[in-house]
Amino acid sequence: MNIVPAVSGADRLLLRATARARGWTSLVGAAALADAAATVLLPYAVARAIDAAPPGGTPAAAAVWPCVALVVLSATAEVLTELATGCAAARATAWLRHALVRHLLAVGPALRVPPGDVAGRVVGGAAEAGVAPAAAPQAAAGLLPAAGALVALCLLDWRIAAAIAVAFPAVALLLRAFVRDIGQTAHRYLTVQGTIAGRLAEALAGSRTIAAAGTADRECGRVLEPLPGLRAEGETMWRVQGGVAARGLLALLLLQIAAVAVAGVELAAGRVTPGELVAAVQYAGLAAGFGPVLTELLRLGRARAGAARAEEILGLPVPAHGPDALPPGPGELEFRDVAAGAALAGLTLTVPGGAAVAVAGRSGASELAALAGRLADPDRGEVVLDGVPLPRLTREALRREVGYAFARPALFGGTVLDALAFGPTRPPEGWLREAARAARADDFVRRLPRGYDTPLADAPMSGGELQRLGLARAFAHVGRVLVLDDATSSLDTVTEMQITDALLERFADRTRLIVTNRASTAARADLVAWLEDGRLRALAPHRALWADPDYRALFGGTG
Repeated sequence: MNIVPAVSGADRLLLRATARARGWTSLVGAAALADAAATVLLPYAVARAIDAAPPGGTPAAAAVWPCVALVVLSATAEVLTELATGCAAARATAWLRHALVRHLLAVGPALRVPPGDVAGRVVGGAAEAGVAPAAAPQAAAGLLPAAGALVALCLLDWRIAAAIAVAFPAVALLLRAFVRDIGQTAHRYLTVQGTIAGRLAEALAGSRTIAAAGTADRECGRVLEPLPGLRAEGETMWRVQGGVAARGLLALLLLQIAAVAVAGVELAAGRVTPGELVAAVQYAGLAAGFGPVLTELLRLGRARAGAARAEEILGLPVPAHGPDALPPGPGELEFRDVAAGAALAGLTLTVPGGAAVAVAGRSGASELAALAGRLADPDRGEVVLDGVPLPRLTREALRREVGYAFARPALFGGTVLDALAFGPTRPPEGWLREAARAARADDFVRRLPRGYDTPLADAPMSGGELQRLGLARAFAHVGRVLVLDDATSSLDTVTEMQITDALLERFADRTRLIVTNRASTAARADLVAWLEDGRLRALAPHRALWADPDYRALFGGTG
């Protein structure tokens, strides 16, 4: 009877991970087979040694050496199995983690899984799934001693074999139920773990707000709220395993009693020798002793649960990129009947090439900025850059020509200079420093302990300083379109005006899309795209729109 569920997406993922373990999985299988063979042959060798011994004497060396050789073979196989198991798990886990991280980064901002849950799947879930390349051959090899023992008993005396074989269907049903129950329980257990990890990551990200609000106890309760469910699933998992183990132990005892009873009758009848009686008892234990198989099935159940959660991530759609490069052009950006969730509904807008266009509105501005460089795709309509729809561009062309600065930039790299250089290519150091000066970041960077070579971990920064470094990074990698998504919101008025000067003068030949809630920034742009109810209400200079009280209300009514 087949005790393995039908192949699923998780199973296919485990098969791919097994293929990455290369020869280590084969070594696990070969060593496990050798151990199983030695285990099956050892009782027979012991029986021969016992029967070869004269009454009251010791067995001859020729009868003992096979026993010694089989013990050495079994010990060597176990050592090789442990080594290969660790190496196979390491290779499979590493491949799974690489695949998950690559896919997560390819999905990009569209990912809607909490960071803590993602970390749990990549770290813990992948480690659980990584044991499959070793657990599968070990589980299969673990069945061989039982089958070999049954064959050996048939060769010794078919009556003893029959007394044991009647229990095999029940054992198969027991194992099948165990695989089903432990897999479902392990998946639920890991899911609850992911929920707790996600909530913890949220709380850590907002630790300052929690401390300021004095709600640490409340947040602790929220983070750990699923803990009883985690405990319940853990108890269920061990209850299932314990129940199967208990029934297996009972079956082992009963089968051994039956084997001893039948073998005793056969010995009295002269159909088996004393050595064969000893072997029969040992083979009875092997035939019913599926404890090692149970252990490997437990590991496989947890592996399938980890793989199922990994498959949920790998199943997330990745934006597809086209084959086209951008033709020469001024950077004209067109939004054609674009809809995105509830924020944008049928918006049509043309941003002239080389223009500085401020985007203002109570909603939809950040969504528009995300669409401009394909950090998100519209639900309807299309975004076109110099006549080419963004999905038709190669990833390299898109990232090279559309740059971003954000309200809360994330910095990557070992040093401040590395953080500025982070991008599709590394600009010369002189250009990086010039970009920092344009973003008014050079002065405070020079005051750091090692200037531009200061490790990021040793460079605490205010929100405004962080924004200036984010702007400097965007300036260092500027293409034909530069998108600023509320990227000056934490700056003081003077610094914001200085950076706007650089943005309008130094990059006057680039298309600049500036999301802002400051009237002073909108006033200095060439045009303002005024968004309302998900559509473009007007595209005009700030001074022309200022007469409208609804427009003034966007900025608190002051110019």
